[in-house]
Amino acid sequence: MLINSRNLPTTEALLVSGGDARIALDSSGGLNKYGCQPYPDAELLAFGSSTASVISQPGFAAVSRLRERWLDEGDAFELAREMQHIRVELLSDVADLGARLEFATSGTDAHFMAAQYAARETQLTVVMVEEAETGSGVAAALSASFKERGGKAAGVINVVPLRLTDGMPRPAADIDADVSMLVADAAASGRHVLLVMVDQSKTGMIAPTPACVVALHRRHPGRVDVLVDACQFRISKPTLRAYLEQGFMVAITGSKFITGPSFSAALLLPAQFEQRLEVSGGIGLLLRWEAALVEYRRFRNLPQSWVVEFLQGFGRVVQQRLASDPRFEPLAVPPPDRRPLIEVPSWDQLPSIFPFLLYRAAPDSCASRVPLSREETLQVYRQLQVDMSGDVKDGVAALRCQFGQPVACGVRGGIAVSALRLCLSARLISDAAGKKGISGVIDDALAALDKTAWLVDRLKD
Repeated sequence: MLINSRNLPTTEALLVSGGDARIALDSSGGLNKYGCQPYPDAELLAFGSSTASVISQPGFAAVSRLRERWLDEGDAFELAREMQHIRVELLSDVADLGARLEFATSGTDAHFMAAQYAARETQLTVVMVEEAETGSGVAAALSASFKERGGKAAGVINVVPLRLTDGMPRPAADIDADVSMLVADAAASGRHVLLVMVDQSKTGMIAPTPACVVALHRRHPGRVDVLVDACQFRISKPTLRAYLEQGFMVAITGSKFITGPSFSAALLLPAQFEQRLEVSGGIGLLLRWEAALVEYRRFRNLPQSWVVEFLQGFGRVVQQRLASDPRFEPLAVPPPDRRPLIEVPSWDQLPSIFPFLLYRAAPDSCASRVPLSREETLQVYRQLQVDMSGDVKDGVAALRCQFGQPVACGVRGGIAVSALRLCLSARLISDAAGKKGISGVIDDALAALDKTAWLVDRLKD
């Protein structure tokens, strides 16, 4: 495809092109729906990579260079050629498996594509975990794929909850049992099944268990296709290879753990799937993946033993801080466990998402503390990103911090609650190995929690 280089937009404008309303910039603050701007923000303490991240300075420099090359080459610049370079790099760890890759503008679109691949002559049933832990648009995208195949009757979506009414995680055996029953019922009625396994969810969960998914895939040959929703991309090379070797499709994005700009996704296909879909996000998708790969390369060059040691140390400090402050409550999350699919120790067996609830002191002696409502938690989330110093002398007020957007997780004491998410990203881990240092990244995380506590206290005013 030839690109017309006349009237070339700015780098910032190109980075938000080819998406939808979620990355459109609002007219007042110049931020997208996720609270991110299309240029670097060095002062932001960015711990929100489970949702979205502001582009890094190295990433922005890389896409600016690519834009300049487009200017130099003019109509000789080929989008397809540049996208192929990125495809080859993303497949470098699994090329020997015969894996293929198709680009998607978002993780939601990757789900849509997977449903198209799973389509058979029979009707399709999708079995997936609740959207609160994956993505709000996933069910709608899957429904749209059904309509393309012949109307509302073309598909059924069955959703399995991951948490109890109080927000605690359901036992893995119960989740597996629900999934197994739904898959068996669909297969027995002659329907084809797309089973969606999440690795990892918004709060860091893996469900259903890999053992359950592998067993169902083998028990119903030709009846079950599996999509691994790895859109967080918090998986290691051995994990990715294991999923593809099982014959599973894998959805990834460059905009979560890798911290590229929002709306850069891909669907990886095992060898037995023929690549047949063409999705073009235009120059915007190319530039967003170009920025993501800058941070992907930095992270991949780190020794895994160092990454494991850092994750362990960071996790200990953050969990201790969350557990010791009455304004916080760590949300229970089972540790990442992919056995028996993956037995070799790897960095992705350690948590990198730390969800927590917010509490205020009780107004009377009847209770020691009261959870913040979802509306109040959302207010804190938004205020974290704002310099609120003004006439306030407390230095923590000036900090600008970003966590993962609140995730609805049940009811506590009659109050519907949401969890904020403090997240480590590939970029932060690389920074810890560089000039920022381990102590610098940990200190920033603790400072972000300090501002969170300060904001909770202000809600009493």
